[in-house]
Amino acid sequence: MSADFLDRAVEGVQDLTPYVPGKPVEELERELGIRNIIKLASNENPLGPSPAARKAAEAAMADLGRYPDGNGFRLKQRLADLHKLDIARIVLGNGSNDVLDMVARCFLGPGRNAVFSEYAFAVYPICSRATGAELRAAPALSRDHESQPLGHDLDAMLAQIDANTGVVFVANPNNPTGTWLQPDAVSAFLAAVPDDVVVVLDEAYFEYMAPEWRCDSRELLDIHANLIVTRTFSKVHGLAALRVGYGLASAGIADLLNRVRQPFNNNSAALAAALASLDDMTHVEHSVALNSTGLAGLRAGLQALGLVVLPTQANFLTIDFGREAGSLFQALLQKGVIVRPLASYDMPDYLRVTVGTDEENRRFLQSLADVLQEAAA
Repeated sequence: MSADFLDRAVEGVQDLTPYVPGKPVEELERELGIRNIIKLASNENPLGPSPAARKAAEAAMADLGRYPDGNGFRLKQRLADLHKLDIARIVLGNGSNDVLDMVARCFLGPGRNAVFSEYAFAVYPICSRATGAELRAAPALSRDHESQPLGHDLDAMLAQIDANTGVVFVANPNNPTGTWLQPDAVSAFLAAVPDDVVVVLDEAYFEYMAPEWRCDSRELLDIHANLIVTRTFSKVHGLAALRVGYGLASAGIADLLNRVRQPFNNNSAALAAALASLDDMTHVEHSVALNSTGLAGLRAGLQALGLVVLPTQANFLTIDFGREAGSLFQALLQKGVIVRPLASYDMPDYLRVTVGTDEENRRFLQSLADVLQEAAA
């Protein structure tokens, strides 16, 4: 007889719900036996990585018998040059999720609390609760807010901070809503947070933001020693499968994060591809331009269907159907279109769709139109 080890797990893990990723194409193929599936569920770059990154990753595969550079020196040096920071202020992660987990393990635990917004990225409560910390989800802005429905309410987040707060997570832009914060609001928020509370500014979608909305997070790092900025190569750089992210922080915080960082948390192909990506800004610019055009087309198509779409500065749109959307998600699966249901975020009336290629966007809009018509009939 196998034992039930639930009661042997640490308290924070006992009540966790695992992160649910976007449905894989292969899984849908197995379930329904269909082909020609498009996946617009996980906010991936439809162009994938740059040719230079592919070539660099393939070259690194020639030496699979050796461990990668455990310190990721070449990539960290390139990032240091890019951000005009000392290399001691950079931490590499197996995706930026890995950095978020390092932060939680360093600064959270029983008797401490983590503050984040309602409808924020699911990894914040997962990595925080796993340490035994208390979760404090500040109410988001209302659904009817004029400019940022369901966005972060920074005043509400400040009200949740007390002497036991270890970490505050701020996503800008936020996933899954796509909402963002004005630069001066971020600056004022950081100035109001106590100096001994760590603030994570999660900028996974930073490159997709219009320049006028971007915070000068590099400058903020020099003003606030308690700030950690996280970025990823999984989005605009198209390296989601290779899992590379990084954090920028003070040298003291970076040292602590590196103490809990797993050895060799970035493989050789990932390090090589990320480094090459930073030297191919043409691909980044092309990806951003494609996203801008795709967002406009999708928004227009969704509004033509009479649907409400949240504002976004990311590479996805979040759609408010005004009613439970799980059945629409299932109907889209039957047509070979994978989007993201948001019931796990307590947003059962919403679906999230990633910007794809022009052809994928057209197919999604047509499939959704068909599904809505069928539902009405």
